[in-house]
Amino acid sequence: MKDYIEERAVEIASYIIEHKATVRQTAKKFGVSKSTIHKDVTERLRQINPGLAAEVRKVLDVNKSERHIRGGLATREKYRHQNA
Repeated sequence: MKDYIEERAVEIASYIIEHKATVRQTAKKFGVSKSTIHKDVTERLRQINPGLAAEVRKVLDVNKSERHIRGGLATREKYRHQNA
């Protein structure tokens, strides 16, 4: 694996943990695709730093469990602004 990919994976993991960020927010911040973020933190990071990968996994699991709530709130806001 190239050095810059390893550095990016660790940097992305730190960002997700520090900001409790979603994959989508992280992808926007780093200017890469959601697929790249996901591959970095699930596959590559496990080889580089398993402890960090486990921490990221916890944040991503929380995000996944809350996504239906976020979606509902986003829809409510959308319609609130349309009718206002």
